[in-house]
Amino acid sequence: MRVLAAMSGGVDSAVAAARAVDAGHEVVGVHLALSTAPGTLRTGSRGCCSKEDAGDARRAADVLGIPFYVWDFADRFKEDVIDDFVAAYAAGETPNPCLRCNEKIKFSALADRAVALGFDAVVTGHYARLNDGVLRRAVDADKDQSYVLAVLTAQQLSRAMFPVGDTPKPQIRAEAAERGLAVANKPDSHDICFIPSGDTRAFLGAKIGIRPGAIVDADGAELGKHEGVHGFTIGQRKGLGLPGPAADGKPRYVTGIDPDTGTVQVGSAQDLHVWTIEAEKAVWTSGSAPDGPVDCIAQVRAHGGTAPAVAEASGDGLTVRLRESLTGVARGQAVVLYLPDADGDRVIGSGTICATARTAPTGAVG
Repeated sequence: MRVLAAMSGGVDSAVAAARAVDAGHEVVGVHLALSTAPGTLRTGSRGCCSKEDAGDARRAADVLGIPFYVWDFADRFKEDVIDDFVAAYAAGETPNPCLRCNEKIKFSALADRAVALGFDAVVTGHYARLNDGVLRRAVDADKDQSYVLAVLTAQQLSRAMFPVGDTPKPQIRAEAAERGLAVANKPDSHDICFIPSGDTRAFLGAKIGIRPGAIVDADGAELGKHEGVHGFTIGQRKGLGLPGPAADGKPRYVTGIDPDTGTVQVGSAQDLHVWTIEAEKAVWTSGSAPDGPVDCIAQVRAHGGTAPAVAEASGDGLTVRLRESLTGVARGQAVVLYLPDADGDRVIGSGTICATARTAPTGAVG
């Protein structure tokens, strides 16, 4: 096959491209320029997509002996990822920009251009497994990225390749060193790539501005003031700007955010337990919704936040009834559904969380 290898400049994508070459594919490397000021998008191991990363990707392509190009997706990235991120926080939601980047950039804009140019598939260094269109967790549970890939449709998955998902990360680094790839020991990027400082609140504040509101308790009594709901997320305990803990001495947590009134509600840890999740924009990796309720594992964060559940399609969305409660579940997050089987957890679908309920079913485990 003729495949396009998305090369970020890191070790994972470099080894993924190398394995595609080993498999006999005709491979072309491409680095995505996602910023109009790329020099600002890396500080040490923070961020990605800098000039340094583009150079590292090019040198890896040279070692592999494959053609290499840089494609400018900065405008599309700003519109579909950065602007979406800011708008979601302004609306009191907690989005995952990596998930949106996969959905809108790497497996939509990039894949569409690749197909138009005659490529059969896009190769990336994501830690996930894909066999016959079935998306599964990676062998390396600590690096598993199936959660942020669960928004991909069956058509998008049909033209994707994840060559490193069957190998633990230390072995990937060792393989890169054996191949003479200079990125073998390059630190992993972390945090949000377009916020290299790691200060999300400051970034959002500069974009959204001051929108003052009240911090209230469950009874509506005002406890303090804030400068914008974008500075909070469900489950947050630190940085609330309150003088101390609750009257019982226990810490307070953000339990509700109302962007219309600018109100942030706080309560106890017990108030965070969620038993039902409603999601919109459902994606079913098989291409169609299941017929009736499905026993599954629901996950609400990229790492952690899992519970056994029963999920059911509901129009263009889905309803997830948890058998064990989850905490820190916020609107804007994704809920991803997994089906355990003999070959490893299989992704069956996902949706964007739009509502939650705290009523526990009889006999449930909190």
